[in-house]
Amino acid sequence: MSNRCLGQPVRSPPRTDQVDRRQAAAHLEHFGELGVAGWSRDRAWRRRAGGPERRPDGEIVSGAGPDAEDPDAVPDAGESALSLEAVEAELGECTRCQLSGLGRQRIVFGVGNPEAELMFVGEAPGRDEDAQGIPFVGRAGQLLTKIIESIGQSRESVYIANVIKCRPPQNRNPEPDEVGTCEPFLFGQVDAIRPRVIVALGAFAARTLTRSDRPISRMRGREFEFRGATLIPTFHPAYLLRNPQSKREVWEDMKKVRALLETNA
Repeated sequence: MSNRCLGQPVRSPPRTDQVDRRQAAAHLEHFGELGVAGWSRDRAWRRRAGGPERRPDGEIVSGAGPDAEDPDAVPDAGESALSLEAVEAELGECTRCQLSGLGRQRIVFGVGNPEAELMFVGEAPGRDEDAQGIPFVGRAGQLLTKIIESIGQSRESVYIANVIKCRPPQNRNPEPDEVGTCEPFLFGQVDAIRPRVIVALGAFAARTLTRSDRPISRMRGREFEFRGATLIPTFHPAYLLRNPQSKREVWEDMKKVRALLETNA
């Protein structure tokens, strides 16, 4: 997938509610310790025979195979996307892969505004998320909330989901068949919400959405296109808890997200 020109708008749906700027400014203290200040939708997914495959450099090439899911496929004109409720109903009490029988407590579908302009995509639920059925509720989730609020948004104004809907045992990396089973539902969520900007949190989400094997350090700072939205890869909040020195880079990414949302808003 070739890079987007910086700042190029995707589309301009109605803006969602934003939190008060005074509240947002208060959350800048999270970055202030690092010397950072100031602001500088009936089908949800499609299988395409021989759909495009993505090289590590982002260039689209053909021949991904007869059952390959085209991550950038969007509904054709006259073809409406499923609602979030319909996508979730289709997922049901999923037993499509082994994760359903490996200690799963709850399916973690997603949470937030079904008409959000901004969507965050992580890797998979952790222990707290598995217990509550809500994505990003642990320590990493608390940090994500601060990051969201630092650009004048709230958890209620955005939408948050993961590539994988069930917790892998011991928080291991998801396996390819688990990704292949789950990602159509993520694509359905994206098609239902139609966000302007998607933030891929961490290497796993970024690689899944871009079909790239690059490290996250080489993908962040760049823009990609994903199913009609601008895709911004950045570090996962859990990584920031272990490497707080990288908060500055995440702040730069979030300023870009803010600018994209404000373009032709």
